Amino acid sequence: MTNNTKDIKQEILTLKTLIKQWNYEYHVLDTPTVTDDIYDSTYKRLVNLETQYPQFLTTDSPTQTVGGKTNSTLPKIIHQTPMLSLANAFNYQDLIKFDQKIKKTLSQNKIQYVCELKIDGLSIAVTYINGKLKTGATRGDGTSGEDITNNILTIHNIPHTLPTNINLEVRGEVYLSKEEFKRINTSQQQQNQPVFANPRNAAAGTIRQLDTTIVNSRNLNAFLYYYVNAANDNIKTHHQALQTLQTYGFNVNDQYQLCSNIDEVWTYVQKFEQLRINLPYEIDGIVIKLNDLSSYDLLGRTNKAPKWAIAYKFPAVTSVTKLLDIFPTVGRTGKITYNAKLEPVLIAGTIVTFATLHNSDYITTRDLRINDLVTVKKAGDIIPEVIAALIEQRTTKSIAFTKATNCPDCHSVLEQVPPEVDQFCINSDCKERILKSLIHFCSRDAMDIMGLNEKILQRFLELKWIKTISDIYKLVNLRQEILSLARFGEKSFTNLATNILNSKQNSLERLLFSLGIRHVGQKTAVVLAKKYLTLENIMQASYADLASTNDIGTIIATSLIDYFANPINIQLINNLQALNLNFYYLGKQHSQLLAGKTFVLTGTLSKSRNEFVTLLDNYGAKITNTISNNTSYLIVGENPGNKLTQAQKLNVKIINEEQLQIILKEVSKNG
Repeated sequence: MTNNTKDIKQEILTLKTLIKQWNYEYHVLDTPTVTDDIYDSTYKRLVNLETQYPQFLTTDSPTQTVGGKTNSTLPKIIHQTPMLSLANAFNYQDLIKFDQKIKKTLSQNKIQYVCELKIDGLSIAVTYINGKLKTGATRGDGTSGEDITNNILTIHNIPHTLPTNINLEVRGEVYLSKEEFKRINTSQQQQNQPVFANPRNAAAGTIRQLDTTIVNSRNLNAFLYYYVNAANDNIKTHHQALQTLQTYGFNVNDQYQLCSNIDEVWTYVQKFEQLRINLPYEIDGIVIKLNDLSSYDLLGRTNKAPKWAIAYKFPAVTSVTKLLDIFPTVGRTGKITYNAKLEPVLIAGTIVTFATLHNSDYITTRDLRINDLVTVKKAGDIIPEVIAALIEQRTTKSIAFTKATNCPDCHSVLEQVPPEVDQFCINSDCKERILKSLIHFCSRDAMDIMGLNEKILQRFLELKWIKTISDIYKLVNLRQEILSLARFGEKSFTNLATNILNSKQNSLERLLFSLGIRHVGQKTAVVLAKKYLTLENIMQASYADLASTNDIGTIIATSLIDYFANPINIQLINNLQALNLNFYYLGKQHSQLLAGKTFVLTGTLSKSRNEFVTLLDNYGAKITNTISNNTSYLIVGENPGNKLTQAQKLNVKIINEEQLQIILKEVSKNG
């Protein structure tokens, strides 16, 4: 491999790690941290590199998977068919290419499309059995979503009973009107509660509430737009499917339009780009779907999106306001991020008071100054970004930016190593760094310690019960102290202690990721764990050996060497070892015992799809979404879907979860 291709591979890994983190922040936390433009340009860069260097394209790439994940606090529902996202178009030429690909595949010159408003909310799937509402779920990771049935029942325009005894799955978008969003935020302010950034975040946070009385009080709405398996019910077109949903009593957005060609689509797009500000709800684009349902299977789909539909995304929305202040904040790695305090301004239905300024170079290259009038950009519900100063309107009151020299929390001197543009607080005792590192350590993708959220960790820090990561494992000895806190009962403490103790058995890659080593994301942690097998081996690895490892490279190798050269980090690792945390890679013991075997899931199972993927990956097997002659096993849960019938027709071996465990034990014994 040449140095150039090594660099490309490393860039692809970096881009994938970034996008996965942004997806998690957007879909799970409902707190996006980058602008739409930054996300889209980064995503495009990844697509271009993977196209140019297909040898580096992997199935776990965010270009191949749906962006969301499920919230661990809610039960899961496995979707009968994958709930995919949509490919994006950003201009007229993108729509032309979409049209040409469809015409080429179908060998047709005349194609009809249906245009619909892209509602800025949260995607849902609702199933009906014999005309009665059975379940409601979020999209989640596309294969399984959170069970939000009780909350769906509170939405007045989702019918509980249909006028016909039909089995039906319908998908749509839960949203808040602009008016209701303002009312909720006013109420939040009056109660000294944090306000929501925008209607989408408010809707997403509400639909995931465990308290249905809160959901009911917020007047959620829903538009339904996709009749799953409509063709099986003798419906020929998507236009007809929308009309049928309306006859069943579903709230279908009435702005949809049947278009005879892509030019009519473009006219529709331009029309609503102008009208969007006057709508009573937020939209962030237009969805364009092929009208003929019989062509959907022929066109097919990628792992992430159907090829018969596309989403046109509106350009970023900008406004002008005053830059009141520039201030830095510190993250878990010590990285300093600069932020803007703004004179409140309404952008696309959202009151914006803060925006990101990234780093000091970003500010100086744009000559941003306090008291300047600035242009602020915002697309959809992404955190706003200051993009330029109106220098021609600058007054004598403007104050030039001064780069911070000290950490905003602990006041230690910041460090910057050229050619990096970012500054870092290197004080390991910095309270803000400690808090954010604790939050990361306990997060779902790291050690997954449920019950230790940001508020609780902050409280324990204030009480001096936690000073470092290793102190988390000493909390199990503070039963009486914790029980003395408000809202902490015996059951809460028992669950917390159990989760803390269980995390000790996590495989090495989780521990590596949770330590917060710079540039070591989830994928890199797995690569390191699989190669070196133990934490001790990684700590003793040479720079040359690390740098020559596939998917590692010089940047990560340097970061690892630096991390393990720090006596404070060594002390932390020694403390964790004394507390009996697992330092071994657990997946290796089963590797390749089921190599070449392919599994498919159907129905409601005891674990999430991701947990089954991880389990079977440890044995060298893989999980796919579709049944074929190459499928080795279909794992069946409660209420299986059409995959069961397909498996029976193809004589695929059908097993349940208990039988899967028997198979795994058998291959382990004979392996």
